[in-house]
Amino acid sequence: MGTIVCQNCNNTIEHFEDEKVTVLYSKKCCHCDHSLKKEEK
Repeated sequence: MGTIVCQNCNNTIEHFEDEKVTVLYSKKCCHCDHSLKKEEK
């Protein structure tokens, strides 16, 4: 089982099937995207 984690806030974004346990880091998730848009305004 694999997990995709946001590297900004460490929230779990998604789980996926894999032969071994894997953690992948994404640049941003929907939570970070909303907070970044609010900060830019």
